[in-house]
Amino acid sequence: QVQLVESGGGSVQAGGSLRLSCAPSGRTFSSLSMGWFRQAPGKERDIVAGISPISSSGGSTYYADSVKGRFTISRDNAKNTVYLQMNNLKPEDTAVYYCAAATRFIRVLVVANVEYWGQGTQVTVSS
Repeated sequence: QVQLVESGGGSVQAGGSLRLSCAPSGRTFSSLSMGWFRQAPGKERDIVAGISPISSSGGSTYYADSVKGRFTISRDNAKNTVYLQMNNLKPEDTAVYYCAAATRFIRVLVVANVEYWGQGTQVTVSS
């Protein structure tokens, strides 16, 4: 069983930055694909970004169109932590952000295929 512990949410004005962190436990972090989803009130939970395990040929990342150029997902295997750096935040980024994990990269990009979820952390962006 994998447990995901998130931190870093909060309130910020438009144009500001926040960094979310997620630390999995219970399974070798380096073998997991990790992702971030978000869910605004009354809306579906959507993928924000995903990152594959790092291999000898590098790793893969995915970003939703709405966050490309503003958000960066990264992982530090030495610290067993995945990050979501969010810059130039907009009011429409306001949502509960969820850390996700799966044993395959393609699975961590789709809500129905995610194998492990964090508890969620609130991000609020005011105009």
